[in-house]
Amino acid sequence: MLLNDVFRNKSDMIGANEALPGRDEPLPLSPNHFVNGENMRGPHPDNMETIYLGMGCFWGAERIFWQMHNVYVTAVGYAGGFTKNPTYEETCTGKTGHVEVVKVVFDPAKLSLDAILKQFWEQHDPTQGMRQGNDIGTTYRSAIYTTNDAQLEHVQKSKTQFQQALKAGGHQGAITTEIEPLDVFYFAEDYHQQYLAKNPDGYCGIRGTGVSCPIPG
Repeated sequence: MLLNDVFRNKSDMIGANEALPGRDEPLPLSPNHFVNGENMRGPHPDNMETIYLGMGCFWGAERIFWQMHNVYVTAVGYAGGFTKNPTYEETCTGKTGHVEVVKVVFDPAKLSLDAILKQFWEQHDPTQGMRQGNDIGTTYRSAIYTTNDAQLEHVQKSKTQFQQALKAGGHQGAITTEIEPLDVFYFAEDYHQQYLAKNPDGYCGIRGTGVSCPIPG
């Protein structure tokens, strides 16, 4: 281990040249969702859309969305970083650049993107930077990764609306959510998928600000 690694702050974002190399082969994954049985990998039906949401620890975040009516399937994994097919242990070092995210596949004819974004903004604190509650480091940063131009525009608009709501509610922090088109998503290990369905008493650190998002839900 290099001396720089020992003293490195996990809340400092790394560059591509500093990232762990990872591996060419994806991590093993049982494809069927533990709760609803749908295939997490896809391909998904043509009428579906997908968005990727980082809200801190992905265990509790995923449960929020698989419980939403007309969400087709969810999965957890890693996005926004550099390391190919990272393991959980590697992401925890802060040396992959990735954030824990939930893949949310939904039917936009039955469930609006607004409804999903309302849950996203209200169910965590998007002003905390490289942390979420007691979970500290770049892997826990708030993030939204979109899959088409319309989504990106919609997300940016919702951020502005929620920032105004936070200010009106006396919450002075600026939203730090990373909003970008998705580059690459890597599935997390099997035991992380639908973790709180498999372990109902498991850890969930998701906490909101108590401010309502003004977009329709």
